[in-house]
Amino acid sequence: MEYSMNRINPNQTQVIFSDGRFETLTNEELEYLMLTERSSERELGKDSPLEH
Repeated sequence: MEYSMNRINPNQTQVIFSDGRFETLTNEELEYLMLTERSSERELGKDSPLEH
C-alpha cells in the first residue's frame, strides 16, 4: 500500500493513499497503521524498510 503523510498538528497526521482516499489519524492510530504495514510486509517476505 503506497501513501504519503502530512503532519497537520502535534497529534494528528493526514495519510493520503495512492487510490485517492485519505484519513486523519491520531498518533496512536498512525502507530497502529505502521505496525500493521510492517507485519504485512514481513508476511510477504519483504525485509526492507517501508517505502512511501
